[in-house]
Amino acid sequence: MNDIYVIGVGMTPFGRHLDLDMKALTRQAVEAAIADAGVQKEQLEAAFFGNTSQGHMEGQHMIRGQIALRAMGIGRIPVVNIENACASGSSAFALACSHLKSGAGDVALAVGTEKMFSTDKARMFSVFDSAWDISRAHEIRDSLMRLGRDVTVPEGTTSPKPYSVFMDVYAAFARSHMRTFGTTQRQLAAVAAKNHAHSVHNPLSQYRVAYTIDEILAAPPITYPLTLPMCSPISDGAAAAILCTGEALKRLNLDARRAIRVLATVVQSGSDREESDYRSHCTALAAKKAYDLAGVGAADISVAEVHDATAMGEIIQSENLGFCEFGMGGVIAERGDTSLGGRIPINPSGGLESKGHPVGATGLAQIHELVTQLRGEAGKRQVEGARLALAENGGGLEGIEEAVACITILGR
Repeated sequence: MNDIYVIGVGMTPFGRHLDLDMKALTRQAVEAAIADAGVQKEQLEAAFFGNTSQGHMEGQHMIRGQIALRAMGIGRIPVVNIENACASGSSAFALACSHLKSGAGDVALAVGTEKMFSTDKARMFSVFDSAWDISRAHEIRDSLMRLGRDVTVPEGTTSPKPYSVFMDVYAAFARSHMRTFGTTQRQLAAVAAKNHAHSVHNPLSQYRVAYTIDEILAAPPITYPLTLPMCSPISDGAAAAILCTGEALKRLNLDARRAIRVLATVVQSGSDREESDYRSHCTALAAKKAYDLAGVGAADISVAEVHDATAMGEIIQSENLGFCEFGMGGVIAERGDTSLGGRIPINPSGGLESKGHPVGATGLAQIHELVTQLRGEAGKRQVEGARLALAENGGGLEGIEEAVACITILGR
């Protein structure tokens, strides 16, 4: 079977881009990836386009990828549109890998683009309302709120302003973790402080301001125990990756020293499980498959980008990925294990909390960061000696876990 390599990555700065449309954002990211790879757009043989919100925000429910790519002169190739909630970008990447492994082509593009920020706040926040079973929305919400039973919610710790329903979901997960393992709000703040500190050195990050733990605890509340800096913002942006087979790497005379090998890609949906059955979490199961495919273990990973839509998300996923025992995710963050220079640096990009979270682009932004790290090109946020990197990207909610989990392992 063909070895698959990432030969080019590109992304826009993440943030509020009211002056840029989907086509412009896509063009910026794809052209950057093409230039980074050293190929021509005519050499792309297939494209996989991730997006979740253009239908909701603009009414463009169909052929989004064909429209965005044709505007920059990419046509006459298969274009597959992917909607997989927050895991759309990583799903596009996984499908591009599968396309190349199948022998259907030698060079493929994976791109994710999202225009989410709007002056219409009601429309903007409601984009997340269908990332769970809308026919059972009230039942699901009530069930999730029971996860945090016996945890007292202090007065004044819920924002009077609109926010995403998924902040309530993560708050429920956080209260459950606090009740079961003794995780503290201060540990959540330690995760957020670490990620905001990392983002200071990322020129593409939406926010580049460091906060202390105490400043994060004193910040405006969203929903207990989450405060504003613990939560990912609404973002616009795009990210892209160009992949090729080992044969194409040689045939196109590309620089093999900057090519990063794809060791594993796993996409897995969730399942019904008991709250206490942590080892059957869809991300934990997907990670085990990915480690087996790559022939490595959690202890071998040099650096990781994980789906921290909130600080609680990072704690949960650091446990699912085997970087610590279940219940210890907050502890390892508080003692510095997951910071740059620590045992297992997580989210050197700043993560979703600080880098931003344009949903369809997020998974490919993780790939962008990890490729940069493995090439040794990350500057002040560089993880010294990085050789193996893992991206975890989840999407939606079904039951008490993500509807889909994507794991990617890359190596030098």
